[in-house]
Amino acid sequence: MENSKSFLLSHKIFIILLLVTGTLCISLILPANLKIAQFIGLNKPKEKIVSAQTNNQQLVAEFQNAMSATLNEQLKRQSLLSAAPSSFGSKVIYEIKPIKNKKIIALTFDDGPWEKTTQQTLDILKKNNIKATFFVVGKALQNNPQIGKQIVADGHAIANHTWNHWYHFMNPQVAAFEVDKTTELIYKVTGIKTNLFRPPGGHLSNGLVAHAKSKKYAILMWSADSRDFQKPAPATMVNTVLKNARPGGIVLLHDGGGDRTNTIKALPQIINKLKQQGYSFVTIPELLEMEKQI
Repeated sequence: MENSKSFLLSHKIFIILLLVTGTLCISLILPANLKIAQFIGLNKPKEKIVSAQTNNQQLVAEFQNAMSATLNEQLKRQSLLSAAPSSFGSKVIYEIKPIKNKKIIALTFDDGPWEKTTQQTLDILKKNNIKATFFVVGKALQNNPQIGKQIVADGHAIANHTWNHWYHFMNPQVAAFEVDKTTELIYKVTGIKTNLFRPPGGHLSNGLVAHAKSKKYAILMWSADSRDFQKPAPATMVNTVLKNARPGGIVLLHDGGGDRTNTIKALPQIINKLKQQGYSFVTIPELLEMEKQI
C-alpha cells in the first residue's frame, strides 16, 4: 500500500510554505528597494521610508491573517466532510425529517473505491456539481488510495463500510478489527476521522453495529434502495429510486463490489429527475445538520 501523507496534512504544509515564502520575499524585497531609492536620489524623506516599512509590516500581518483564515476554513470544511453531529452517536438512521420539509436528499455509494466505476461516479457528480457520501471498504481503499484521496479532494464525505464487507456473525474482536482498522486507514489516507458507519448488507445484529454503537458511530442505513446489486436495467433503477425518494431521504447506490455499469448509466438520469422534482443534494453530515428539532 502507498505510504502517503494524509490529504489534510499536505494542505497544511502547502499553506505554511506559501506563508513563509511570501513573508520572506516581502521582507527581502522592500529593504532592497528602499536602498535603491536612496542610492539613485529619489529624495524621499526619512518619514516616508519609515512609513513604507510600517505599511510593509501591516501587509505582512494582513497576509498572515488571510492565510490563517483560509487554513481555518479548510480545517472546518474537512471536519464537516465525514462527521455526524454528536447527537446522532450510536443511533440508527434511515432518513431525517428536514427543517420546513426542505427537499434535500443524500446520494450514498457503497463498496468502493474501485478504479473505474468510482472514477466515473466522481466525474458524473462533478459535472452536476453534486456532493455525495462514499462508504468505503477498507481493502478497496488499501488498493486504491489515490481515489480515496480524490473523494475527499472533490468535497465528498467518506465513511466506514468495514474492512472485508462480511455478512456473517463476528465476535467482538473481529467486529472491532473490521470497523477500527477501516477508520484508521481512512484517516491515514485522507486525514479524515469519520464517525459514520454503514453495515454491509444492512445487517444490524452480526456484531458490527454493536461495536460501532459502543464507539458512538452514527449508523447510516437508507430509505431509497436502488437495488443496483441485482443489476436491473438503468430505467428500472431510476424508477425505483424516484418511487422511494422523499425529503430527508438517503439513496443507496454502489460504486464498487461488482459490475456497476448500469449504475453509471442510471446515475445521470437519477440526478436529473430528482432535480426536476426540486431536490437538492447534500452529504450525510450536511443532511443530519438539517434535521428538524422536535
